[in-house]
Amino acid sequence: MGMSLGDSVRVTLFGESHGAAVGALLEGVPPGVPIDVETLIEDLQRRRPGRRLLSSRTEPDHCEILSGVYEGQTTGYPILLLVRNQDAKSRDYGFLPNQPRPGHADLPESTRTGGAADLRGGGANSGRLTLGLVAAGSLVRKALGDVTVDAHCSQIGPITAQFQGEPKGEACAILNCKDVEAAELMFKLVQSLRKDGDSIGSSVEALISNLPLGVGEPWFEGLEPALARGLMAIPGARGVEFGRGRESVTMQGSEHNDAWGPEQIPIGDDADGALGGMSTGAPLRVRVHFKPPSSISIPQMTLHLPSGEMRELQIGGRHDPVIAPRATPVVEAVCRLIIADLLQLREDWS
Repeated sequence: MGMSLGDSVRVTLFGESHGAAVGALLEGVPPGVPIDVETLIEDLQRRRPGRRLLSSRTEPDHCEILSGVYEGQTTGYPILLLVRNQDAKSRDYGFLPNQPRPGHADLPESTRTGGAADLRGGGANSGRLTLGLVAAGSLVRKALGDVTVDAHCSQIGPITAQFQGEPKGEACAILNCKDVEAAELMFKLVQSLRKDGDSIGSSVEALISNLPLGVGEPWFEGLEPALARGLMAIPGARGVEFGRGRESVTMQGSEHNDAWGPEQIPIGDDADGALGGMSTGAPLRVRVHFKPPSSISIPQMTLHLPSGEMRELQIGGRHDPVIAPRATPVVEAVCRLIIADLLQLREDWS
């Protein structure tokens, strides 16, 4: 069962979208790491549903820390994080499993489990389980030392945004976007799509700064492969880019190569933050691309299993018209967890 991420620092997710609770078991965090409860609350609020334009599911998302923390710091033992579901509306999924939703994992999951899976709201495949990732990623912040991870919604449909300091206004706050002008345009686009009952693709951009030189293990445990594995597991992710990403295809080596500077850090505009799976000391830029959310209210034709016929299905319920805004803190959390694991691996083997 692939619900765990990491080796030395390991997080295991549990729960279902419409079950009693969701959460995570976080293991391998050294003793004595300070826990900032206020930051944990802020991180969860950035992911929480119920905000304007996004899913109207009203969940307070109060996180209980049931073990592994004493008097404001970690004890070195497993940390159990639990959030109880309080606003599930399972009647919206009465058509399951007879009519699997287009773009969803209903049919593969039902087949894999022999019909035993809880498919309501996506069950254990739901984006609701990313709450456990955000909570665990928040708790390892202080274990990263000077390393920081900052992300924002960088694209919705054709509209792109840049890192431009602190966000301002409602659109920036709702969309987790740091570009005021782009956020306003994105807000209007999402507003129009929500009114039409449709959805749209989006991207999250993260910047990982202050990584010391040489973090990452050979080949499959390299910095980028490890990050890609974790980030591609976020529901709806369809691609991950590092550094100049796909633009590298159009560049020549003389353009792409970054010279090593006197401080043993690559110099140049947007220099590579990783080479050979190891950090270079320069900031590492990561972009995660998400598909349009599959749950839309526009009627769609799909298979009706009992009859074997194609029948119309109109999905009700409360769903996000775009993924990146609520996925932004998830991307940050996954990056923190992966880096904490790689840093701990290096410490264990030194």
